[in-house]
Order: sequence, then C-alpha cells, then structure tokens
Amino acid sequence: MPINPSVVLNDLSFAWPDGTVALSHLTTAFGRGRTGLVGRNGAGKSTLVRLVTGRLHPTSGTITTSGPVDHLPQRLQPQNDDAVADLLRIRPTLTALRAILGGDAAPEHFDAVGDDWDLEERTAAALDGIGLGADLERPVSTLSGGQAVLVAVAGIRLRGLPIAFLDEPTNNLDRRARSMLLDMVDDWPGTLVVVSHDRELLEHVDEVAELRAGGMTVFGGTFSAFEEHLAVQQAAVEREVRVAEQRHRTEKRQRIEAETKIARRARSGAKAAEGMPKIFANEMRKRGEQTAGRLRTGYAEDEAAALATKREAEGRLRVDESIHVTLPDPDVPASRQIATITLRGRRTIVQGPERIAVAGDNGVGKTTLLEQLVGVPGARAHPLPDTAAVPHVDRIGYLPQRKDSLDDALSVLENVRRDAPHVPPAEVRNRLAKFLVRGDTVDRPAGALSGGERFRVALASLVLADPPPQLLVLDEPTNDLDVTSVDQLVDALRAYRGALVVVSHDETFLDRLDLTTRIELR
Repeated sequence: MPINPSVVLNDLSFAWPDGTVALSHLTTAFGRGRTGLVGRNGAGKSTLVRLVTGRLHPTSGTITTSGPVDHLPQRLQPQNDDAVADLLRIRPTLTALRAILGGDAAPEHFDAVGDDWDLEERTAAALDGIGLGADLERPVSTLSGGQAVLVAVAGIRLRGLPIAFLDEPTNNLDRRARSMLLDMVDDWPGTLVVVSHDRELLEHVDEVAELRAGGMTVFGGTFSAFEEHLAVQQAAVEREVRVAEQRHRTEKRQRIEAETKIARRARSGAKAAEGMPKIFANEMRKRGEQTAGRLRTGYAEDEAAALATKREAEGRLRVDESIHVTLPDPDVPASRQIATITLRGRRTIVQGPERIAVAGDNGVGKTTLLEQLVGVPGARAHPLPDTAAVPHVDRIGYLPQRKDSLDDALSVLENVRRDAPHVPPAEVRNRLAKFLVRGDTVDRPAGALSGGERFRVALASLVLADPPPQLLVLDEPTNDLDVTSVDQLVDALRAYRGALVVVSHDETFLDRLDLTTRIELR
C-alpha cells in the first residue's frame, strides 16, 4: 500500500440488483501521482470508478478518500441545450460572477464565486490551450467527440480537486488532441487514475493497477514494463506447469504399475493359499489386503498431491476468454452501388464489398458525414462546402461513437430483440454468450454496462439483424475495447462480405482492414 494513500478500498464488494457480483472483497489503495487502471472488458474497472466517485454504493466494505474526487465518465452525456460552460461544469460560478459584475451583490453570489475571481481568464487560457476559442456559450452539440473530451478534462483541471479519475480519456482523440491530453497528464497535480486500454497513454503513468478476477495487482512502472514483468512471470509459471504435468504423469504411471503388481501378488497369494488350512489362508489374505490398501493409499495420495500442484500452477496461468464475432453474409454483388460520398465536390462511389476509411482531425465533420450516410434524424449539413454522404441501400448497420443506439432503460435482451424481433430469446442469449454477455447480465439494464460491454451488445444487435446489413458504418469502434477484442473485430470485418465505412483514429486498426479507399477530410 502506498505511503499516505489518497484512495483506500477496504474489503470492498459490489453486486448488481440481480445478484451478479462485480467486485468481491477488494482491498487496495491509490497514492499520489499517476496510476493506470487496466483490465479486460467487463473486469469491473468502470464499476470501481463509479463506486469511488459516489455514483454507486458498495454492497459491503468501505471507501476512504483524502479529499473530494473529480471524474471524467466513459460516456459524456450532455443535455441538448448544454454549452461549453456546462461541459466545463463552471456554470454556477460563472453565473454568480457575471451577476456580481452586473451589480448584484447578493451574498449567495459571493459564496458561489469563492476565490475564483479570475475564472473567465483561466478558462479562456485553458480553452486556448486545447485549440478552442473562449466561447463559453458555444453549444456542445457543435463539438466533435474528441473536442468534448478535451473540454471536459480541461474543466477537471480548472476545478483542481485533489483526486481525479479519467475513464478512457483518449477515446475519439486525433493525434494533436492526444498530444494535448498527454501533456496534461504529464504535469497533473495530485492523484490521477486513468482507466484505459491505450498503450501510449499508459506509458505516461507512474504505476499500473490491474483489476483481474476480482483482485488488484499494483506494479510500479509503465505499462510496457508491466507487460515485460508479466511475460517473465508467465514464462516461469509455464515451466512450473510443465514440471507439474510431468510429475503427475509419473505418479499416475507408478500408481497404475503398483495396481498391476498388487493384482499379480493377490493372484499368487490366492494360489499359494489353496493348500493351506483355512485359518492360515484367511490370515494371509487379510495381511495381503492390508498391505495392498496401504500401497494404494500411498500411491493415490502421491498422485493427488501431484494433481493439486499441477492445478495450482495452471491457476496462475493467464488464460482469458475472447469474443467470437461472425458477421452475417449480406451477399452484396460487386456491381451494387452502396453509397456516394462527396468531399468538396469530388465524388466517391462505394460499390460492392468495399472498405472505406474516413479520416481527419477532431471537429472536421467525420461523424456528421456518417450521420448523413445512415440517415440519423436531424443530421446537420456538413461544415465543409460541397460535402455530403448519400446511401443507395436501406439495409445499414450503424455503431455510433457514443454507443447511444442502446436504450439505457431496456435490458440487454430487449435492446437486441428490437433489431431481431423474430429471433427466439433463447437464440439471442446463445448469440450474446459468444460476445461474453452471459447469465444475469442479459437481463440487466443497458445503462449499467461498461463501455466494452455496450460495444459488444451493440455489435450483437448488428449480427442478429434480419435481413443482415449490406453496409456497416462504424464510428470509432475500438473505443473501450481490450486488445483481444480488437483482434476479433478485425478478423470479423476482414471476413465481412458487405460494404464498410469506418472512422477511427487508431491507425494500426485501420491498417489491418485491407482498406479499399481512404477519404481525408480537411
């Protein structure tokens, strides 16, 4: 445990209302400095963050913090009429400050302002630092997903609380925005915990805390150093497993050989006893059985001990499940026109099973183009001149950037069945199991899911759609996904026989998709 810890979790457990256990008897602590909180999708990272920040309450155990905690959620959910000031969460102070400057000397305004008399100047500098003008009344709806994340993080810095948790902060960020965020992380004061699968970000932390199988392992160093440590550790465990397997095979063979010898002796003894008086024959048989019993017990105990050693070593091997994604075959002929994408008057025809990437900096209009393509109600005109997207098919599957295609109030099962009403519930459950969504989780409200779980459920909805989509439109699909899940997604998309239009800042992911065309918005 760190010296003078900022956050202490003591025997912490949490179960969902349906009884599903998310965390069990977890004891750990976070100290000053920067910690990367890592773990597979569904390990409970976002649940842990919501517990520490008071959005959920423990089933048992305690959480102690050395001061107030700020939080960047995995999904920003601004209201329709929110402005930049609201996303920064400075609206009450800003309103009071402006009232005082306008001549209203009510005491509650002074209480709201406190020591923040230079708030507007500091805010203007913070917004300028992330490449946005100081327009505090700019609607949040006009910001890209990446711009919104930067504004929200800037707001956390402005408030200056001693402890902050950032949940997947690099989602949706372009290269320039990522650089800005990394600079903020590098000089972050106080205690910072970042939940992330982003390897680059995790090279900017002081320690790594891995949440796995309900327990926490803390390693002092960056993520690459943590991976090297794990590789050495797992290599040693694999050697232990091989040795234990060999010992178990040896003990099993010796037990079988002993059984053969015992049986042979028993037959020899029985033959020798044929000419003996009955009392002597019975005594000989009794002694033979006792000896055989001791031998059997000894060999069985040795084999059981070897088996227990093998299982203990195998239990320390890191074997993780992965999702199994098989996209349906929409049977799109190569001659079929799927969509037209126009960039500054230059048209690109998406035809047949082509794979198109739409790239560009945050705020240039990538998501707007996708919303036009899929026909999102109220989709805005594109900010670039003579730029638009028009579909030529109506069977379109869409995974939006914020995964808000799910209804948070409906269960996972109900959400998926909206797109597949004719599929029996049992079949839906079987399909969801391939995405590692099982048991009571299927009946849980979508609003209780982590980002990775939301993606898997949204993708399962596309897989079950009937008829299958001829065009898949994906906006930042690798957000919130662990490395193994990204690998499975790549394999599925490479095998998909429909058309694909994808937006992603993950260049490694795009390089693996065998793209047909890349459209760069500038």
